[in-house]
Amino acid sequence: MIRTVTATRYVTPLREGGSLPAIVEADDEGMYVLKFRGAGQGPKVLVAELIAGEIARAAGLPVPEIVFMQLDAELARTEPDPEIQALIRASAGLNLALDFLPGAVMFDALAERPEPLLASSIVWFDAYVSNVDRTPRNANLLVWHRQLQLIDHGAALYFQHGWDGADRSQDPFTRVKDHILLPFASALEEADAILAARITPEVIAEVTARVPQDWLGDNTRDAYAEHLRRRLSPPRAFFRGAMHAWHGLHASATPDRR
Repeated sequence: MIRTVTATRYVTPLREGGSLPAIVEADDEGMYVLKFRGAGQGPKVLVAELIAGEIARAAGLPVPEIVFMQLDAELARTEPDPEIQALIRASAGLNLALDFLPGAVMFDALAERPEPLLASSIVWFDAYVSNVDRTPRNANLLVWHRQLQLIDHGAALYFQHGWDGADRSQDPFTRVKDHILLPFASALEEADAILAARITPEVIAEVTARVPQDWLGDNTRDAYAEHLRRRLSPPRAFFRGAMHAWHGLHASATPDRR
């Protein structure tokens, strides 16, 4: 189950994020990165953050703890920045937060070389959930205690923003060619076998059932669950696309010896 905590102190904004997330302290004395429901991108970003993050965890990938966070509009009274005041007031109620990892640094593909199965698993997972935001420009990968941590999945499930009810489960994910870990993903077939077995219909149902009703808008939990189940059905266009992108990347890097 996902814990629920209450924000007790706004510490500092993280202005590199488009939705202006913040480091906050909660009533369990923990520090968290708070994602605001009232940010410009709306609650669907929190839906993607919750579903993608918890499916990644169920698949065995490293993700900081995700919690629900209650936010009182009264916290805005002590903030001098009018933009932050407005954001807090617009987000009063239930929000989402991730455990803050002190001392973590952003992944650097020039300095780090992740193990092939882990890199392949992350590439596979991001293609599965259509996460467009794990690129050299914005890795959304932290290194904490020498281990990778996956963060910021708000850009996943991007189709939900214009979902018309059509079956999108076998849509290819062409943006996988831009994935920061693609050069290291030499074990995609092994990752496919492992992760497809771990992400069972029961896991999908359990994760989607946790989404708060008032975050869903016109969509339903069942619609998300059905999409995610169907996406795992062979031939898994997202996996075939990842394999094609990996082979294409390495073919272009191989000198022509003719």
